[in-house]
Amino acid sequence: MEKDNHMKQKLSFWQIWNMSFGFLGIQFGFALQNANTSRIFQTLGADMEKLPILWIAAPVTGLIVQPIVGHLSDRTWGKLGRRRPFFLTGAILASIALVIMPNSPFLWIAAGMLWIMDASINISMEPFRALVADLLPSEQRTSGFAIQSFFIGVGAVVASLLPFILTNWLGISNTAGEGEIPYSVKLSYYLGAIAFLGAVLWTVFRTKEIPPQNLEEFYTKKRESAGLLKGTAEILDAFIRMPKTMIQLAFVQFFSWFALFCMWIYTTPAVTKHIYHTTDTSSAAYNEGADWVGVLFAVYNGIAAILSFLLPVLAARFSRKGAHIISLVLTGVAFISFMFINSPELLVLPMIFIGLGWASILSMPYAMLAGSLPQEKMGVYMGIFNFFIVIPQIVAATIIGFIVHQFFNDDPIYALVIGGFSLLVAAFLTTFVSDEAPSEM
Repeated sequence: MEKDNHMKQKLSFWQIWNMSFGFLGIQFGFALQNANTSRIFQTLGADMEKLPILWIAAPVTGLIVQPIVGHLSDRTWGKLGRRRPFFLTGAILASIALVIMPNSPFLWIAAGMLWIMDASINISMEPFRALVADLLPSEQRTSGFAIQSFFIGVGAVVASLLPFILTNWLGISNTAGEGEIPYSVKLSYYLGAIAFLGAVLWTVFRTKEIPPQNLEEFYTKKRESAGLLKGTAEILDAFIRMPKTMIQLAFVQFFSWFALFCMWIYTTPAVTKHIYHTTDTSSAAYNEGADWVGVLFAVYNGIAAILSFLLPVLAARFSRKGAHIISLVLTGVAFISFMFINSPELLVLPMIFIGLGWASILSMPYAMLAGSLPQEKMGVYMGIFNFFIVIPQIVAATIIGFIVHQFFNDDPIYALVIGGFSLLVAAFLTTFVSDEAPSEM
């Protein structure tokens, strides 16, 4: 448990706002990736069965990068503090990747740029989770993670809508020749790069981190743990000594993120095939459907942004665990409902409930987890916790394409149905989580 929580002062709303603002930019990168990567891959010639394997870059890079970044940031202190150097480095690299990816001339280049972009986003993202635990006392953490969820929602709304806005409001073309990425998508990525870097710079310059209590002791421990072998040993030791709450949440996270990965990969092909009745990526109907998926993703992220401020209230009323169970059940039903909807406008309804689940997934597990972790290893444990986000995505990337191909005749709608049942399993497993910390307002 935390040894220095009593020394942390409560922060004002605007201080929490500033320290979380960088997530607005990070989510620009993730949302553009989630809404458009399948579109880019299909445009460059990827078939349905290969889509999950091409997407495997995201979870693999997270699995490798996040615990390493967490370990390093735990042992960093300089002019920019502990976590901020990593925010800035990741933002610069991710912004460069955002500019390059939509200009990829070949499928293998686009897949490679996805690896680079996701690694860079992960360098920025993991320390933001640790920063909340670093600076906020226990009673403010649900609010801290909820504000992060708000910025994630806002950033994702704008980023997901960009191709639709550029096409329908500004008249920029959303079609191109066969094998070419539409200019509306390219311009969206350019704007995303600017937003990513700008938002992270805001947090870097508007947030002050707390230095280690004893700098001499801090640097001594840093020297003692220097080196690849010692760093790897510390990460493995932390993994072996995971708190009980973390182990319980690991199973919940597995089934939750398995479902989310199904949604990100298959919503575009599912909607374009079932609602717009086309698989021709150069057709106007396909690109109209792909733009509408961006709108749908904006809806669930917008709802998440709004409901993120209600989550602390729900947690106080039903407990954090109870609020998470309710959210996961409603989201699972929403996933399954895609199979029975034939109108693009009606797809907005399940996205409302998916927004609730997304807000809860982004905040409640972290709020339940943070109080069970030792303060001096907050970064590495947050990185290890990411294992249980990326491992289910690797599993999904490995098996979901095979399942849809072998048992459902390459019909992508069934991937969403499978995701829905996975969320119901996650809700059931949440009932076993030990959350001993008090609910927070």
